[in-house]
Amino acid sequence: MIEFRHFGCLKWVIKMVFVASCLFGLEKLVAEDIDALGYKRLETMDGRVCFEAPLEAVARCNIFFRYAERLFIKLGDFEAMSFDSLFEQVKALPFEDYIGEKDQFPVKGHSIRSKLFSIPDCQRIIKKAIVERLKQKYGGEHFEESGVKYQVEFFIFNDRVSIMIDTSGVGLHKRGYRLQANDAPLRETLAAAMVRLSRPRPCVLTVDPLCGSGTIAIEAALMVTDTAPGLKRSFAGESFSWVPERFWAEARAEALAKIKPCETPIYGFDIDPACIEIARANAERAGVADLIHFDVGDVRQFKSPVPDARGTIVTNPPYGERMGEKAETEALFKAMGKSFCENVPKWQIYVLNCNEEFECFFGRRADKVRKLYNGMIKCSFFQFFKNK
Repeated sequence: MIEFRHFGCLKWVIKMVFVASCLFGLEKLVAEDIDALGYKRLETMDGRVCFEAPLEAVARCNIFFRYAERLFIKLGDFEAMSFDSLFEQVKALPFEDYIGEKDQFPVKGHSIRSKLFSIPDCQRIIKKAIVERLKQKYGGEHFEESGVKYQVEFFIFNDRVSIMIDTSGVGLHKRGYRLQANDAPLRETLAAAMVRLSRPRPCVLTVDPLCGSGTIAIEAALMVTDTAPGLKRSFAGESFSWVPERFWAEARAEALAKIKPCETPIYGFDIDPACIEIARANAERAGVADLIHFDVGDVRQFKSPVPDARGTIVTNPPYGERMGEKAETEALFKAMGKSFCENVPKWQIYVLNCNEEFECFFGRRADKVRKLYNGMIKCSFFQFFKNK
């Protein structure tokens, strides 16, 4: 998977295989991010996209990825239907090229539709194989694991094993701006996807009339200004000795150079004044407070904040199961449909919700419905393009 050139004691990686994991339904958007960075896609499956890139991608992808959850380096990929096979093939991988004598290397992972289905047993076998491999390099019988943490992750699907190292650390959906959220927060990566699918355009308002902690509006502001989502946070890969510090400095300089003025007015409203204060604080930390107009407002009386303006509504109303009683949310859906129909009949509307009968209560059939996941919650993204 990896090709090396050696110059004295320095090791330069020419090409590597990476895996970008994501929420189900966002694979195409992750692929577009990979293409935009100029890297070669290799394979796409549910929840992950594999691609080939040089070592600099550790920095550039972590900083620029807008829809991915994590970035992994793939060390190996093989078939294993027994623990002996798993052990021997993991042991054959060049862990010494990444993990130092005192570094930490915890193991975790998943197994789906495979003979090796016991996660604890797989963890134990893979950990033992790595130890045996590192013994060949460093000697000794014990590793203190007090240094840099290299999170080893395995993924077994249909008996095919991928062994990877996580370069992100904290998930990429955590941009760093949302220290506070409401009771049912929307993942930042999913909020960004919702905005992207709504096709924000210059001089067309983007409005979330149920903004909560402001995630959709903030992600819209980051997107329309081409601000890299990871610009203000740190990553596990920054502590890896074999990833030059200059890669991170160059990637951040590249990201800063790409930022452009906002041409799309963005608004966020919520009936709860406390949510508006949280949203404003989050926008301030994200560096986009001057680009978003947050204010108290009731979606049941929603009107365009700018008279006669063109606009797009992107929102994630309560699901019922998590933020309120089912009857209350269904009544809210009816009120939303009535308000939008009467007050902004020509606007496009994009709504994420897990209620399969949303259209019935909203009073209108969506022009397109896309399946997305908010964490483990299966949702529908209802898209209304045409004028009623």
